[in-house]
Amino acid sequence: MITLTTQDAFNLGFPAAVIAAVLFIFLFLIVLIKRYKRCPSDRILVVYGKVGGGQSAKCIHGGAAFILPVIQDYEYLDLTPISIEVNLVNALSKQNIRVNVPSRFTIGISTEPGIMQNAAERLLGLGQNEIQELAQEIIFGQLRLVVASMDIEEINSDRDKFLSNISESVESELKKVGLKLINVNITDIVDESGYIEALGKEAAAHAINAARKSVAEKNRDGSIGEANALQDERTQVAAANARAVEGENTAKISVANSDSLRRQREAEAERVAIASEKVQSAKALEESYAAEKEAETARAERERSSQMADVIVPAEIDKKKVEIDAEAEAERIRRKAKGEADAILFKAQAEAQGLYEVLTKQAAGLDEIVKAAGNNSKDAVLLLIADKLPELVKTQAEAIKNIKIDKVTVWDSGNSQDGKSSTANFLSGMYKSVPPLQDMFNMAGMELPEYLKGKNVEEVKDTSNNETDNK
Repeated sequence: MITLTTQDAFNLGFPAAVIAAVLFIFLFLIVLIKRYKRCPSDRILVVYGKVGGGQSAKCIHGGAAFILPVIQDYEYLDLTPISIEVNLVNALSKQNIRVNVPSRFTIGISTEPGIMQNAAERLLGLGQNEIQELAQEIIFGQLRLVVASMDIEEINSDRDKFLSNISESVESELKKVGLKLINVNITDIVDESGYIEALGKEAAAHAINAARKSVAEKNRDGSIGEANALQDERTQVAAANARAVEGENTAKISVANSDSLRRQREAEAERVAIASEKVQSAKALEESYAAEKEAETARAERERSSQMADVIVPAEIDKKKVEIDAEAEAERIRRKAKGEADAILFKAQAEAQGLYEVLTKQAAGLDEIVKAAGNNSKDAVLLLIADKLPELVKTQAEAIKNIKIDKVTVWDSGNSQDGKSSTANFLSGMYKSVPPLQDMFNMAGMELPEYLKGKNVEEVKDTSNNETDNK
């Protein structure tokens, strides 16, 4: 990407007027972009200044507008609903009865074109609290007017009409300042004189009286029906008596037969009654025995429960205690074993750390010995052997130190080789069992004395004399 600055433009030979025009156009485009404002859905964009059409402001909801620099400016109106509590107290009704009307109103700025223009003219620049106070004053006044135009009976019984009157009156006034009524909620209405309560009692009394009237009417109808029934009964009885006189004899026979049948039936009924009494008595005894059996069963169950509470429950408690003690002992053993294992592990770690330190120090010492030997490993080994040579010699001497040769018997046959007797050969062989000291001295770069190499004394002397003569 190539960036052309103003100085580069001058250096390239562009005229100053062209450069100035380009800069002006660029700045003008930036200003145009910044002056293009979009309106969110929960606000109203109010453009004021010179807007044309003879209007003081132009309202836009759900769109965008270009704000002309210098001659125009803009602000926003918030559409968030506002809840206002209005507790109207001592409001005079049409009957000059004071009532209390607690209520809550929900209002908001209207988005209707004409009402929105009123809001731009009367609410622009006001905060939400100020708008709430203005609306509250309007609602108070209109609510008093509505209450004053209605009777207590209408307010109390016809709530729909009351709410409709409030909505029409309040909303018409709110539209003048650019607001609209969203919801009205009226709670219980109370008057100081108790008239509404009296209306309720009157309605209750009317209902009670209507019920009593209905009961009386029903009783009246029952009495009339009863009288008609008695009349019919008397008529029919008289006719029956007339027919009875005509058939008196037959009736007497029938009565006799009836008495006989009655006595038979009474006897049968008595028999059945006695049998029934016995059956009932037997059933009562059976139920008594069953009740006693249930009582005995319940008593046995109670005894069993008592035994369980006295014996089994303590045994269960002892069992739980033993289990808890066993778990505690197992936990103690586990903790002790864990402690011993930790101690063993710590001791092993300490010994390993000590051995590591010893080996580290030995390695450092050997490294120093090698450096002292000029980094020659063989010379370093000789130095170590030379350092341990007294101990090696002492070890060789100790090898035959405690041998008691005074109890050794050597049989000499008289035959000797190289002038050595059997005893000499025995001692020479025993000494040869000592580690080869000459090899150790050779490894250390030292010479063993001649008499320790196994030569005769005369040979040593001759060698010494020859060396002296040569000198």
